[in-house]
Amino acid sequence: MSRLEEIVEELRALSANKLERAADFIHRLRIAGGQEDRNLLGRTASRLTAEEAAELEEIIEAGCERVDERE
Repeated sequence: MSRLEEIVEELRALSANKLERAADFIHRLRIAGGQEDRNLLGRTASRLTAEEAAELEEIIEAGCERVDERE
């Protein structure tokens, strides 16, 4: 049984009141996770200078665009 299936089984055993509390908690977790992602993006956005961005782009193009025909 997967972890998700285990959680669903546990939720099925809860009373209506506790199920509502669990639903509220899950909703808050989802909102908090999205907010954390936005905060991280805000802290890291625009951290590279134009020169650094150009250098990074060159590195990516040089190192990541290659295909190994033997694979």
